[in-house]
Order: sequence, then structure tokens, then C-alpha cells
Amino acid sequence: MTTSIRTELRKLRSTRLAWLVFAAAQLIVVAGVSGLVLSGGHLRDTDTVNKAVAHVGLVSLCTLLLGIYAVAGEYRHHTISDTYLSTPRRERVLAAKLVTYLAAGLIIGVAAAGTALITTKVWWSAKGVPLTLSDAGVWRTVAGGVAWNAAFAVVGVGLGAVIRNLAAAIAAALAWIALVEGIAGQLVGSELRRWLPFAAGQALGRATLGGSDHLPQWGAGGVLAGYAVIASAVAASITLRRDVT
Repeated sequence: MTTSIRTELRKLRSTRLAWLVFAAAQLIVVAGVSGLVLSGGHLRDTDTVNKAVAHVGLVSLCTLLLGIYAVAGEYRHHTISDTYLSTPRRERVLAAKLVTYLAAGLIIGVAAAGTALITTKVWWSAKGVPLTLSDAGVWRTVAGGVAWNAAFAVVGVGLGAVIRNLAAAIAAALAWIALVEGIAGQLVGSELRRWLPFAAGQALGRATLGGSDHLPQWGAGGVLAGYAVIASAVAASITLRRDVT
């Protein structure tokens, strides 16, 4: 297992996409915080600080795509056969990918948190507004955002294992967020919508501040963890039964 994880880490470090995703996540955070300030947000309001830091969780779309690439990308580049030849036990390969990309999601989330805090500090200083980060709510937002990134990375690995076509897997993920949760979610009402993955992630990362139609943070964390476990279990079941080609 340790050898498989080391192999996945080497693959991840040598993949250009991983570094692009890492950089894109930081740029998204900078752009989001800057947009919040330039749009005229009340910087002395504690909620505005939380909204700025909540951009940490929103970059979970990046870790979701990276997780999808972990498996579907191997099918896309026809390297999956070599992976299974070097490690015939497929469940061990999948477990190594899940652990590796869970760690990658955490790292990207922590880096995004650092970027969000620094960007927020710079803007608040530029506007002459004192910024205190002692409020517990800020750190709850940071922790939730980091956890959201990690969970979506795991969900991405599961989705990439189920839908082996890279483009189709990415399209399915984005369609789910935009159509199922964005449009259909409005039709079924907030009571049902808040239990869906992206809505749960928003509640976990406190990206829904000011609303009352979302789960409490601890509940959202449990729901999102459940989705990650289900995605992993389904991926394992299909991976073990399906032919590589």
C-alpha cells in the first residue's frame, strides 16, 4: 500500500495539470476576494471577512476536476493497463489514489486558505480597515473550506473511476452542479436541495452566510463525508468487476 501511494504521489507531482490546478485555485481566491472588496462590501462587517475567506471552499471545483483526472486521465492516456500490471490488486490502486488525492485536496485547500487570508489582509490594509482574525467564525470557515476541498477530491476520484471517459466525467460533474443542483434543485425546494453534494459543500465551507435554507456546518460535513464514502464504494465495486479495456 505504501509503495502504491508513493507511486501515485510521483505521478501527481509529475503531472502538469496538478500544478495548473494548484495555481488556478490561488488565482480564483485572489480574484474572488478582490471582487468582493471592489463591489463595495462593508469591510468592517464580520460577515464580509467570512465571505472573503469562504472563497477557500469554492475552489473545491478544482480539486474535484483533479480527482476525476486521477483515474479517467489514466484511461485517457492509456496508462491504466501499466498501472494494473505493476499492481494487480485493483482495490489497492484505487485506495492509493483516494489517499493521495485526499491529501492533495487538503494541500490545495490549505494553500488557498493562506492565499485568502493574505489577500484579505492586503485589501483591508489598503482600505485602511483594521482586520482581526481572532473571530472563531473565520477559522470555522477556513476549516470547512479545506475539508470541502478534500471531500470533493475524493468524490472526483470516485467519479473518474465510474465514468472512464475524461471529458464525459468532467461534463457530468459540471452538469450536476449547474443543472441538477442549480435548476432542478430550485424545483424540488430548499429542504431537499440542501442535502445535495454541492449545497452541502457550501454549508460546510460557510459559503452560504446569511441564508437559512442550508445545513448546519457539522451536519454538512457529515453529509459530504457520506457522499465521499459512497463514491469510493461505488468506484471500488465497478473497478473490481469491469474489464480494463
